[in-house]
Amino acid sequence: MKLEHIVFARRVALVVSLGGALGGCMSSTPIWDAHMGEALKTVTQAQIIDPHAAEHAPSAQGVDGKSAASAMANYDKSFKEVVPTPNAFVIGVGNGTVGQ
Repeated sequence: MKLEHIVFARRVALVVSLGGALGGCMSSTPIWDAHMGEALKTVTQAQIIDPHAAEHAPSAQGVDGKSAASAMANYDKSFKEVVPTPNAFVIGVGNGTVGQ
């Protein structure tokens, strides 16, 4: 009876060790790998309400060239002229004038 127990234990140990060794060669995520990227595609498509909206209802109103050029000039100017930010350490203290 002892000999049978030892033989059985050796066989179990052999199967477990081979199973562990061969398990490293197999991918553990075949289902996840098959569906990779689906979540990103789904979220991206959910954010697009109507991709052909411009084809259905073209804009009835437009902007004349002079107004469009002025708007673009103001937009460009807003990036060239940086507004200085106040010192972070004096937020809420005041502007330095007394009693006025």
